[in-house]
Amino acid sequence: MSMIRSAFGFASTAAEVVSGIDLTGRRAVVTGASSGLGAETARALAGAGAEVTLAVRDRAAGERAAADIHLTTGSDLLHVAQLDLTDLESVHAFAASWTGPLHILVNNAGVMASPETYTADGWELQFATNHVGHFALTTGLHSALAAEGARIVAVSSKGHMTSPVVWDDLHFAFRPFDTWLAYGQSKTANVLFAVEATRRWAAEGITANALMPGAIYTNLQRHTGGRGSGTVPPELIKSVEQGAATSVFLATSPLVDGIGGHYFADCQEQEVVDRRTPGLGGVARYAVDPEGAQRLWEISEKLVAGAAREMAA
Repeated sequence: MSMIRSAFGFASTAAEVVSGIDLTGRRAVVTGASSGLGAETARALAGAGAEVTLAVRDRAAGERAAADIHLTTGSDLLHVAQLDLTDLESVHAFAASWTGPLHILVNNAGVMASPETYTADGWELQFATNHVGHFALTTGLHSALAAEGARIVAVSSKGHMTSPVVWDDLHFAFRPFDTWLAYGQSKTANVLFAVEATRRWAAEGITANALMPGAIYTNLQRHTGGRGSGTVPPELIKSVEQGAATSVFLATSPLVDGIGGHYFADCQEQEVVDRRTPGLGGVARYAVDPEGAQRLWEISEKLVAGAAREMAA
């Protein structure tokens, strides 16, 4: 099957991507929507008529973002809900409170290059936030996603090429901690999740795709002095509006109806590669490996179930 190609590219904005698409009657959740890419993704979806819930750790910041989105779009179909992806009680509470169908879930929230930190469950922070929290959220919302068919968007990164999932040492119990390897592992996990979610749920009308948004300076870079890895040439830096475009493309474009398990950048499906490539495109073969995707899902189920037992004890 030929790779998916669109008329959009590096410089396209989220508003341009969604132009002409009517999302009236569609309900969306965007995690990490209080600023940056999440806020711009929520803005584009709301501007196209969707009812959008901003799932945020800082509710006050979320309310400010929602007010700004209302001013720019005129939408009154905006909600703010508290969600801390490192706290499974918070994740379960969010999922349990949801009623009715959910058509679009954008797993956007994330941390990058954080200092060595572990959650109360003993999980490395980036893996816990970027993958496990979103895994628990998405599986907790499964019935809502299956109600009328849904698209899941997993925001990954070219950073996935710094590390596969290290099955025998997910949380750096034996390896010296390296923040970029930890980040890369978590971003590989985002892609593998999209592969396996589609395999398991496509028959229910649920598909999932992953993406590289580009290099954008947002609060994600708070641990790196605001400049990310510092290795991206200036000409490859995007605005926040451009950075949100591929997320919005995967959430709304007719070109990806019924399509899942793929990885995109600049609104284009990316080639599977066996070596790290120049630029910000390409997806590592290990990140789309179906056996690895199934293995990660099963491990994630055990992590979440184990944490649930601890909470109940």
